Amino acid sequence: MGERDPPGVLVPGLEGPPGGCEEHAGDLRKHFWVITVREFLENKTQLGPEIQAVCTWGGKPAVTRELLQSLPALRIVASAGAGVDHLDLNLIRSFGVTVTNTPHAVSSPTADMGMALLLAAARRVVEGHPLAVSPDTENFSKTWMGREVTGATLGIVGMGNIGYEVAQRARAFDMKVLYHNRRRRTWEEEAAVGAEFCENLDDLLRRADFVMLTASLTPQTRGLIGSRELRLMKPTAILVNVGRGLLVDQDALLDALQTGVIEAAALDVTYPKPLPRDHPLLKLKNITLTPHIGGTTRRAIRQIMESMVESIWASLNNLPVPNEVAHQ
Repeated sequence: MGERDPPGVLVPGLEGPPGGCEEHAGDLRKHFWVITVREFLENKTQLGPEIQAVCTWGGKPAVTRELLQSLPALRIVASAGAGVDHLDLNLIRSFGVTVTNTPHAVSSPTADMGMALLLAAARRVVEGHPLAVSPDTENFSKTWMGREVTGATLGIVGMGNIGYEVAQRARAFDMKVLYHNRRRRTWEEEAAVGAEFCENLDDLLRRADFVMLTASLTPQTRGLIGSRELRLMKPTAILVNVGRGLLVDQDALLDALQTGVIEAAALDVTYPKPLPRDHPLLKLKNITLTPHIGGTTRRAIRQIMESMVESIWASLNNLPVPNEVAHQ
Protein backbone atom coordinates (compact mmCIF):
# COMPACT_ATOMS: atom_id res chain seq x y z
CA MET A 1 0.00 0.00 0.00
CA GLY A 2 1.84 3.03 -1.29
CA GLU A 3 1.32 6.26 -3.15
CA ARG A 4 0.38 4.41 -6.33
CA ASP A 5 -2.53 2.58 -4.75
CA PRO A 6 -5.91 3.69 -6.15
CA PRO A 7 -8.36 5.40 -3.74
CA GLY A 8 -9.94 3.03 -1.25
CA VAL A 9 -13.69 2.42 -1.36
CA LEU A 10 -15.45 0.70 1.53
CA VAL A 11 -18.24 -1.72 0.53
CA PRO A 12 -20.48 -3.97 2.67
CA GLY A 13 -19.28 -7.14 0.94
CA LEU A 14 -19.19 -8.83 -2.43
CA GLU A 15 -21.59 -11.69 -1.90
CA GLY A 16 -24.52 -9.95 -3.59
CA PRO A 17 -27.03 -7.36 -2.38
CA PRO A 18 -26.59 -5.76 0.08
CA GLY A 19 -23.00 -6.31 -0.96
CA GLY A 20 -23.50 -4.94 -4.44
CA CYS A 21 -22.92 -8.17 -6.39
CA GLU A 22 -19.56 -9.72 -7.20
CA GLU A 23 -20.47 -9.68 -10.90
CA HIS A 24 -20.57 -5.88 -10.83
CA ALA A 25 -17.62 -5.32 -8.48
CA GLY A 26 -15.42 -5.00 -11.53
CA ASP A 27 -16.94 -1.58 -12.14
CA LEU A 28 -15.45 -0.43 -8.85
CA ARG A 29 -12.18 -2.32 -9.23
CA LYS A 30 -11.41 -0.61 -12.54
CA HIS A 31 -10.90 2.66 -10.69
CA PHE A 32 -10.69 1.98 -6.97
CA TRP A 33 -9.24 -0.26 -4.32
CA VAL A 34 -12.27 -2.17 -3.04
CA ILE A 35 -12.18 -2.82 0.71
CA THR A 36 -14.92 -4.85 2.36
CA VAL A 37 -16.24 -4.07 5.82
CA ARG A 38 -14.80 -7.34 7.08
CA GLU A 39 -11.34 -6.41 5.81
CA PHE A 40 -11.64 -2.95 7.31
CA LEU A 41 -12.69 -4.23 10.73
CA GLU A 42 -9.75 -6.62 10.77
CA ASN A 43 -7.27 -3.84 10.05
CA LYS A 44 -8.78 -0.45 10.92
CA THR A 45 -5.52 1.31 11.68
CA GLN A 46 -3.95 0.56 8.32
CA LEU A 47 -7.00 0.69 6.07
CA GLY A 48 -8.96 3.59 7.66
CA PRO A 49 -6.73 6.36 6.24
CA GLU A 50 -6.88 4.77 2.76
CA ILE A 51 -10.68 4.90 2.41
CA GLN A 52 -11.97 7.94 0.52
CA ALA A 53 -15.46 6.69 -0.33
CA VAL A 54 -18.15 4.49 1.20
CA CYS A 55 -20.72 2.61 -0.88
CA THR A 56 -23.91 1.79 1.01
CA TRP A 57 -26.30 -0.88 -0.25
CA GLY A 58 -29.52 -1.77 1.50
CA GLY A 59 -28.53 0.56 4.34
CA LYS A 60 -25.20 -1.20 4.94
CA PRO A 61 -22.69 -0.37 6.22
CA ALA A 62 -24.28 1.94 8.76
CA VAL A 63 -22.59 5.32 8.46
CA THR A 64 -22.22 6.19 12.13
CA ARG A 65 -20.18 8.83 13.90
CA GLU A 66 -17.74 6.11 14.92
CA LEU A 67 -17.23 5.05 11.30
CA LEU A 68 -16.84 8.63 10.10
CA GLN A 69 -14.24 9.32 12.78
CA SER A 70 -12.26 6.27 11.69
CA LEU A 71 -12.08 7.43 8.05
CA PRO A 72 -10.08 10.68 8.06
CA ALA A 73 -9.73 10.79 4.25
CA LEU A 74 -13.42 10.17 3.50
CA ARG A 75 -14.82 12.40 0.74
CA ILE A 76 -18.11 10.82 -0.30
CA VAL A 77 -20.86 8.39 0.76
CA ALA A 78 -22.49 6.91 -2.35
CA SER A 79 -25.85 5.30 -1.56
CA ALA A 80 -27.49 2.77 -3.87
CA GLY A 81 -31.10 3.52 -4.76
CA ALA A 82 -33.23 6.62 -4.37
CA GLY A 83 -33.99 6.68 -0.64
CA VAL A 84 -31.49 8.12 1.84
CA ASP A 85 -33.61 7.82 4.99
CA HIS A 86 -31.04 5.35 6.39
CA LEU A 87 -28.40 8.10 6.44
CA ASP A 88 -27.97 10.93 8.95
CA LEU A 89 -27.29 13.59 6.33
CA ASN A 90 -26.50 16.35 8.81
CA LEU A 91 -24.01 14.15 10.64
CA ILE A 92 -22.25 13.09 7.44
CA ARG A 93 -22.07 16.62 6.10
CA SER A 94 -20.67 17.87 9.40
CA PHE A 95 -17.58 15.83 8.49
CA GLY A 96 -17.36 17.62 5.14
CA VAL A 97 -18.52 14.51 3.27
CA THR A 98 -20.71 14.56 0.15
CA VAL A 99 -23.74 12.25 -0.14
CA THR A 100 -25.07 10.88 -3.44
CA ASN A 101 -27.78 8.45 -4.47
CA THR A 102 -28.88 6.77 -7.71
CA PRO A 103 -32.49 7.87 -8.29
CA HIS A 104 -32.57 7.49 -12.06
CA ALA A 105 -31.32 3.91 -12.01
CA VAL A 106 -34.31 2.66 -10.02
CA SER A 107 -37.11 4.91 -11.30
CA SER A 108 -38.29 2.77 -14.19
CA PRO A 109 -38.19 -0.65 -12.50
CA THR A 110 -39.88 0.72 -9.37
CA ALA A 111 -42.61 2.32 -11.47
CA ASP A 112 -43.03 -1.02 -13.27
CA MET A 113 -43.33 -2.73 -9.88
CA GLY A 114 -45.92 -0.22 -8.72
CA MET A 115 -48.12 -0.95 -11.73
CA ALA A 116 -47.54 -4.70 -11.36
CA LEU A 117 -48.73 -4.58 -7.75
CA LEU A 118 -51.70 -2.39 -8.67
CA LEU A 119 -52.77 -4.84 -11.36
CA ALA A 120 -52.14 -7.88 -9.18
CA ALA A 121 -54.23 -6.49 -6.33
CA ALA A 122 -57.00 -5.20 -8.58
CA ARG A 123 -57.40 -8.51 -10.39
CA ARG A 124 -56.62 -10.68 -7.32
CA VAL A 125 -53.81 -12.46 -9.16
CA VAL A 126 -51.99 -13.82 -6.11
CA GLU A 127 -55.24 -14.90 -4.47
CA GLY A 128 -56.34 -16.67 -7.64
CA HIS A 129 -53.12 -18.57 -8.35
CA PRO A 130 -53.56 -21.27 -5.64
CA LEU A 131 -57.12 -21.85 -6.85
CA ALA A 132 -55.93 -22.30 -10.44
CA VAL A 133 -53.23 -24.85 -9.53
CA SER A 134 -54.92 -26.70 -6.66
CA PRO A 135 -55.54 -30.43 -7.30
CA ASP A 136 -58.87 -29.98 -5.49
CA THR A 137 -60.22 -27.39 -7.92
CA GLU A 138 -62.92 -28.83 -10.17
CA ASN A 139 -64.62 -25.65 -11.39
CA PHE A 140 -63.74 -21.96 -11.57
CA SER A 141 -66.25 -19.69 -9.88
CA LYS A 142 -68.17 -17.38 -12.19
CA THR A 143 -68.55 -14.91 -9.31
CA TRP A 144 -64.81 -14.25 -8.99
CA MET A 145 -64.61 -10.47 -9.32
CA GLY A 146 -61.75 -8.04 -9.52
CA ARG A 147 -61.48 -4.28 -9.89
CA GLU A 148 -61.33 -2.55 -13.27
CA VAL A 149 -58.10 -0.67 -13.84
CA THR A 150 -58.79 0.90 -17.22
CA GLY A 151 -60.48 4.25 -16.74
CA ALA A 152 -60.09 4.22 -12.94
CA THR A 153 -58.68 7.10 -10.91
CA LEU A 154 -55.13 6.77 -9.61
CA GLY A 155 -53.83 9.02 -6.85
CA ILE A 156 -50.04 9.25 -6.69
CA VAL A 157 -48.53 10.49 -3.44
CA GLY A 158 -45.03 11.75 -4.24
CA MET A 159 -44.51 12.96 -7.81
CA GLY A 160 -40.74 12.62 -8.06
CA ASN A 161 -38.98 10.51 -10.68
CA ILE A 162 -40.78 7.30 -9.72
CA GLY A 163 -44.19 8.90 -9.31
CA TYR A 164 -43.94 10.60 -12.66
CA GLU A 165 -43.02 7.36 -14.39
CA VAL A 166 -46.01 5.69 -12.74
CA ALA A 167 -48.19 8.44 -14.21
CA GLN A 168 -46.74 7.75 -17.66
CA ARG A 169 -47.67 4.08 -17.35
CA ALA A 170 -51.12 4.85 -15.93
CA ARG A 171 -51.94 6.93 -18.98
CA ALA A 172 -51.66 3.80 -21.13
CA PHE A 173 -54.56 2.40 -19.06
CA ASP A 174 -56.63 5.57 -19.64
CA MET A 175 -56.49 6.22 -15.91
CA LYS A 176 -57.33 9.63 -14.49
CA VAL A 177 -54.20 10.68 -12.60
CA LEU A 178 -54.26 12.81 -9.45
CA TYR A 179 -51.10 13.64 -7.56
CA HIS A 180 -50.00 15.21 -4.30
CA ASN A 181 -46.46 16.46 -3.98
CA ARG A 182 -44.37 18.94 -2.01
CA ARG A 183 -43.82 20.94 -5.17
CA ARG A 184 -46.24 21.19 -8.05
CA ARG A 185 -44.99 19.98 -11.43
CA THR A 186 -44.92 22.41 -14.36
CA TRP A 187 -47.99 22.76 -16.54
CA GLU A 188 -46.12 21.04 -19.38
CA GLU A 189 -45.20 18.07 -17.17
CA GLU A 190 -48.77 17.73 -15.94
CA ALA A 191 -50.18 17.93 -19.45
CA ALA A 192 -47.76 15.27 -20.75
CA VAL A 193 -49.27 12.64 -18.42
CA GLY A 194 -52.71 14.16 -17.92
CA ALA A 195 -52.11 14.68 -14.20
CA GLU A 196 -54.14 16.89 -11.87
CA PHE A 197 -52.44 18.43 -8.83
CA CYS A 198 -54.15 18.00 -5.47
CA GLU A 199 -52.73 20.50 -3.03
CA ASN A 200 -54.70 18.79 -0.28
CA LEU A 201 -53.91 15.11 0.30
CA ASP A 202 -57.38 14.53 1.70
CA ASP A 203 -58.92 15.50 -1.64
CA LEU A 204 -56.80 12.90 -3.45
CA LEU A 205 -57.64 10.18 -0.95
CA ARG A 206 -61.38 10.78 -1.27
CA ARG A 207 -61.37 10.69 -5.07
CA ALA A 208 -58.91 7.92 -5.94
CA ASP A 209 -59.78 4.30 -6.72
CA PHE A 210 -56.12 3.40 -6.28
CA VAL A 211 -53.64 5.26 -4.07
CA MET A 212 -49.96 4.67 -4.79
CA LEU A 213 -47.24 5.85 -2.43
CA THR A 214 -43.95 6.74 -4.11
CA ALA A 215 -42.83 9.45 -1.69
CA SER A 216 -39.48 9.57 0.08
CA LEU A 217 -39.39 8.95 3.82
CA THR A 218 -38.78 12.15 5.76
CA PRO A 219 -39.85 13.33 9.22
CA GLN A 220 -42.80 14.98 7.46
CA THR A 221 -43.94 11.87 5.57
CA ARG A 222 -43.41 9.31 8.32
CA GLY A 223 -46.85 7.86 9.16
CA LEU A 224 -48.39 9.86 6.31
CA ILE A 225 -51.15 7.27 5.87
CA GLY A 226 -52.80 6.45 9.17
CA SER A 227 -56.26 5.56 10.42
CA ARG A 228 -57.71 8.97 9.54
CA GLU A 229 -56.35 8.92 6.00
CA LEU A 230 -57.47 5.34 5.37
CA ARG A 231 -61.01 6.23 6.42
CA LEU A 232 -61.05 9.03 3.88
CA MET A 233 -60.47 6.51 1.09
CA LYS A 234 -63.27 4.71 -0.73
CA PRO A 235 -64.25 1.33 0.74
CA THR A 236 -63.43 -0.12 -2.70
CA ALA A 237 -60.00 1.57 -2.81
CA ILE A 238 -56.68 -0.24 -3.05
CA LEU A 239 -53.49 1.10 -1.44
CA VAL A 240 -50.14 0.42 -3.14
CA ASN A 241 -46.82 1.26 -1.47
CA VAL A 242 -43.51 1.20 -3.35
CA GLY A 243 -42.00 4.03 -1.29
CA ARG A 244 -41.02 3.17 2.28
CA GLY A 245 -42.75 1.03 4.87
CA LEU A 246 -42.87 3.80 7.47
CA LEU A 247 -45.01 5.97 5.21
CA VAL A 248 -47.91 3.85 6.48
CA ASP A 249 -49.14 3.14 10.01
CA GLN A 250 -49.22 -0.65 9.64
CA ASP A 251 -51.48 -1.20 12.65
CA ALA A 252 -54.02 1.17 11.12
CA LEU A 253 -53.65 -0.57 7.75
CA LEU A 254 -54.22 -3.98 9.35
CA ASP A 255 -57.41 -2.73 10.98
CA ALA A 256 -58.59 -1.12 7.73
CA LEU A 257 -58.08 -4.33 5.78
CA GLN A 258 -59.73 -6.50 8.41
CA THR A 259 -62.79 -4.26 8.81
CA GLY A 260 -63.40 -3.31 5.19
CA VAL A 261 -62.37 0.34 5.48
CA ILE A 262 -60.49 -0.24 2.22
CA GLU A 263 -60.67 -3.24 -0.07
CA ALA A 264 -57.04 -4.28 -0.42
CA ALA A 265 -53.39 -3.30 -0.26
CA ALA A 266 -50.24 -4.22 -2.16
CA LEU A 267 -46.89 -3.51 -0.55
CA ASP A 268 -43.34 -3.85 -1.80
CA VAL A 269 -42.12 -2.24 1.43
CA THR A 270 -42.90 -2.84 5.09
CA TYR A 271 -41.38 -1.99 8.45
CA PRO A 272 -39.50 -3.92 9.51
CA LYS A 273 -38.49 -5.91 6.48
CA PRO A 274 -39.14 -8.72 6.45
CA LEU A 275 -42.12 -8.63 8.76
CA PRO A 276 -42.01 -11.09 11.70
CA ARG A 277 -43.30 -14.42 10.44
CA ASP A 278 -46.25 -14.27 12.82
CA HIS A 279 -47.30 -10.75 11.80
CA PRO A 280 -51.08 -10.62 11.22
CA LEU A 281 -50.69 -8.83 7.87
CA LEU A 282 -49.18 -12.03 6.51
CA LYS A 283 -52.40 -13.91 7.19
CA LEU A 284 -54.75 -11.66 5.22
CA LYS A 285 -56.12 -12.62 1.81
CA ASN A 286 -56.64 -9.04 0.69
CA ILE A 287 -52.98 -8.05 0.76
CA THR A 288 -50.22 -8.64 -1.78
CA LEU A 289 -46.65 -8.52 -0.46
CA THR A 290 -43.31 -8.57 -2.26
CA PRO A 291 -39.82 -8.46 -0.67
CA HIS A 292 -38.75 -4.90 -1.60
CA ILE A 293 -37.76 -5.79 -5.15
CA GLY A 294 -39.02 -2.66 -6.87
CA GLY A 295 -35.59 -1.54 -7.99
CA THR A 296 -34.03 -4.96 -8.28
CA THR A 297 -33.50 -5.90 -11.91
CA ARG A 298 -30.26 -6.85 -13.63
CA ARG A 299 -30.27 -3.67 -15.66
CA ALA A 300 -31.02 -1.49 -12.62
CA ILE A 301 -28.19 -3.04 -10.58
CA ARG A 302 -25.78 -2.40 -13.43
CA GLN A 303 -26.94 1.23 -13.70
CA ILE A 304 -26.69 1.69 -9.94
CA MET A 305 -23.08 0.54 -9.93
CA GLU A 306 -22.20 2.72 -12.91
CA SER A 307 -23.85 5.73 -11.29
CA MET A 308 -22.03 5.19 -7.99
CA VAL A 309 -18.68 4.87 -9.77
CA GLU A 310 -19.37 8.07 -11.70
CA SER A 311 -20.24 10.01 -8.53
CA ILE A 312 -17.22 8.72 -6.59
CA TRP A 313 -14.82 9.40 -9.46
CA ALA A 314 -16.12 12.96 -9.84
CA SER A 315 -15.87 13.66 -6.11
CA LEU A 316 -12.33 12.36 -5.78
CA ASN A 317 -11.21 14.34 -8.83
CA ASN A 318 -12.82 17.62 -7.69
CA LEU A 319 -15.37 17.60 -10.52
CA PRO A 320 -19.09 18.44 -10.32
CA VAL A 321 -20.68 15.47 -8.55
CA PRO A 322 -23.72 13.93 -10.27
CA ASN A 323 -26.68 12.85 -8.14
CA GLU A 324 -25.55 14.76 -5.07
CA VAL A 325 -28.35 14.70 -2.50
CA ALA A 326 -29.66 18.23 -2.07
CA HIS A 327 -29.85 19.88 1.31
CA GLN A 328 -33.41 19.76 2.65
